[in-house]
Amino acid sequence: MPLENLEQICETIDTPSGKARAFNVTKLHDIGYDVGRLPFSIRVLIENAARHSGSVPGALEAAHDLAKWPTSVGNETPFMPYRVLLQDYTGVPLIVDLAGMRDAAKRAGSDPARVNSTVPVDLVIDHSVQVDAWGDPMAFSVNLEKEYERNSERYSLLKWAQASFRGLRVFPPGKGICHQVNLEYLSRVVATSESGGTLYAFPDTLVGTDSHTTMVNGLGCLGWGVGGIEAEAVMLGQPYHMPIPRVLGVKFTGSLREGVTPTDLVLAVTERLREKNVVGSFVEYFGEGYGELSVPDRATIGNMSPEYGATAGFCPVDSSTIKYLVATSRPREDVDLVERYAKRFGFFIGDEEPRYSEVLTIDLDGVESSIAGPRNPEERHTLQSVPTFSRTLFAQHTPAGVPAAETVANAHGSALILQGGGEARGALSDGSVVIAAITSCTNTSNPTVMIGAGLLARNASAAGLRVKPWVKPSLAPGSRVVTDYLQNSGLLPRLDGLGFRLVGYGCTTCIGNSGPLSPEIEATISAGKVYAVAVLSGNRNFDGRIHPLVRGAFLMSPMLVVAYALAGRIDFDFASAPLGTSSDGRPIFLRDIWPSLREIKQVVEKSISPSLYAGRYSDAMKGDENWESLPSKLGDVYAWEKGSTYIRRPPWFDAGYVVGATDIVGARALAVLGDKVTTDHISPAGTIPVDSPAGKYLTGRGVDLLHLSTYGSRRGNDEVMTRGGFANIRLRNSLVEGKEGGFTAHLPDGEVMTIYDAAVRYAAEKVPLVVLAGKQYGAGSSRDWAAKAPKLLGVRAVIVEDFERIHRSNLVSMGVIPLQFREGESVRSLGLTGRESFDISGIKRMTAPRQNVHVTAKGERGEVSFQAVCRVDNQTELGYVRDGGVLPYVLSRLPDR
Repeated sequence: MPLENLEQICETIDTPSGKARAFNVTKLHDIGYDVGRLPFSIRVLIENAARHSGSVPGALEAAHDLAKWPTSVGNETPFMPYRVLLQDYTGVPLIVDLAGMRDAAKRAGSDPARVNSTVPVDLVIDHSVQVDAWGDPMAFSVNLEKEYERNSERYSLLKWAQASFRGLRVFPPGKGICHQVNLEYLSRVVATSESGGTLYAFPDTLVGTDSHTTMVNGLGCLGWGVGGIEAEAVMLGQPYHMPIPRVLGVKFTGSLREGVTPTDLVLAVTERLREKNVVGSFVEYFGEGYGELSVPDRATIGNMSPEYGATAGFCPVDSSTIKYLVATSRPREDVDLVERYAKRFGFFIGDEEPRYSEVLTIDLDGVESSIAGPRNPEERHTLQSVPTFSRTLFAQHTPAGVPAAETVANAHGSALILQGGGEARGALSDGSVVIAAITSCTNTSNPTVMIGAGLLARNASAAGLRVKPWVKPSLAPGSRVVTDYLQNSGLLPRLDGLGFRLVGYGCTTCIGNSGPLSPEIEATISAGKVYAVAVLSGNRNFDGRIHPLVRGAFLMSPMLVVAYALAGRIDFDFASAPLGTSSDGRPIFLRDIWPSLREIKQVVEKSISPSLYAGRYSDAMKGDENWESLPSKLGDVYAWEKGSTYIRRPPWFDAGYVVGATDIVGARALAVLGDKVTTDHISPAGTIPVDSPAGKYLTGRGVDLLHLSTYGSRRGNDEVMTRGGFANIRLRNSLVEGKEGGFTAHLPDGEVMTIYDAAVRYAAEKVPLVVLAGKQYGAGSSRDWAAKAPKLLGVRAVIVEDFERIHRSNLVSMGVIPLQFREGESVRSLGLTGRESFDISGIKRMTAPRQNVHVTAKGERGEVSFQAVCRVDNQTELGYVRDGGVLPYVLSRLPDR
């Protein structure tokens, strides 16, 4: 087929904005392609490539490649997302980078306004609120006030950005979590936009600087998380280059049984898909059971795509999608466009099953009540098995690594509301639940489990049950609509009565902003080396993430969060042990107070209406008086404040910083790590300890102990974040066996010191650095500082068994070379200790993706040589590496405006 014939698939469609052009991918069948059974997610990529075939190099060829799927799997395709979604933890460093790029443009004699957004960008402030206050009617107000107190400088930067960059909207604090706002309000499913004076209609697509951007896949909108550096490139008009993915089809059959929640389903899906190894693949859901799931159910499954390793967890448009758009008060004419467009152009799910790379069948009838932990989301345990598993876990517990309470509590400040006391202290032992958080967009976006939690709280209160005094309960929904419908149903006071009072509308405990425990509780845990536990309705539970004193964290539905708060222990046997006794001495079991699905649905229908969504989102970008009173700087170039400990001009464009693709000679290992090293291990987001390199840096600049804050809130300061590299308190580096935290041995003398201090010494000695690790390196959050910090520490290459998708891309974007051992080889199999010196040749001569490089490790026991695959996966990434990273690459290619 001649390439120019793509014009044959272009048609017109009526939209609320007028007649628009649209590419009908089903018509590719008429010109030689068998597209009738392509996965819906691949059809979205075809449309995207076809629409940009006249403006983006390689898009025309990619459209044809995609139409040949699956024979084209692995070929490169440029993807042009319609929009970008940001949150503040990743958004602030992104804005700092762009401000730094504007400085560099000005220094070069260019117009700094050339550094500008070419696509719509939404930034939702949701990551900074912390649970300092809880269990009190004033908790929400106190936490919001403290949020502004800690972050006013960062928020002023964002107000400057909103005024300075085209198409950037900022949602102030207290509005919700970005993914839930995206699901309930931002996503259009089908969008319209002008290009070259012509109006186009097309599937809404996006990338976001948070790995859980995939939540909106549940609405039939294709998007996923990328690193902040990649998002910057997309904002500035660069395509996102990706390999054409495999697509695993997950066929749902049957329906969920009574008492089983959508959370139980997503934990089962996560376990099954991690076993399948879907890293780098799309997952697409279908089957008769798929139709039984609501959009919020699907959004929960899409949300946890990064936990099961997939790039996307796509849910095609069907009648449930249309119903949800109406229920959330999307304009009727927009909903009509979605339905007409999807049905006419091949994006509405039908009776014929798509053809997938592979199909995995999951019977919904077989899903059981479950929790996942204590360290990873795929570690699923049925509720019945938890007591036995927990006792085994406690028996393996070695208490040496519990930090002192005074080390970890200082940055939180004193809790406003203290719970517990003598009764709480005396009852603490291994397995005690000290945090119970109904939190995270993963589950609070789903009325079924939120109403269910409210009904469970109502029933528990009526039976005289109470949350145990050593438990810190909290409620942090992903949008204000949640508290509206809980109030309408009369259930919010029932949650309040158990201590689950509103603490904020943000990520809170799920990202480690759990705040302090009562001082008495913290002291008891530290003194007794207690294996304390957190339970949360979130999506992540990695080592050291939730709270420094919590050794195990378990993911579960909001309903089970309430149940475990009542039980007070993770090893509680709900099947055989009563939660309490009634006034007449009758034992009360969990099954006695668990609400039926029928009742949950009845309450949902009575309590939720489109007017709730219309009312809450009518002023979503209007802030409170704290927001409105923040000073906002003007001008195309940001006025950096000398002495600021939150915002600093970044070093990425400084002379001498940029290092292109060169071979590495005489490198030393900064760290030798094991499997499942997460981005939390590499660049923690939580509390900055007083005695850490970052803590010492801040106190040395006059920051008092109560205002050290978190690494996440200081991501606009490269000095803090470099010192936070590999500073997780649970990091295990085999160069310092038996020691947890951010420590290493300086080589060749073997002196033990912090990783930061070692990096400084190596830099003075002009010694390049490498990191060695095992499988799933870089799992977890999309945070670009997990690549930036190693770069600033002097790490030139990372050699591992395999990478998680986003982190590999982030390393390339920063010019750090990702190397992968050949299949079957590892640190152990090659006999490496990490005490060798490393020479890596072949980097400078790379001319194609995924070429082999030669590594020579020289140690006391002789020399080991091996080949490693350079995971620079496409030609565009080769350009990034040659230029020293994506930022200098993009700056040198900005168009004149």
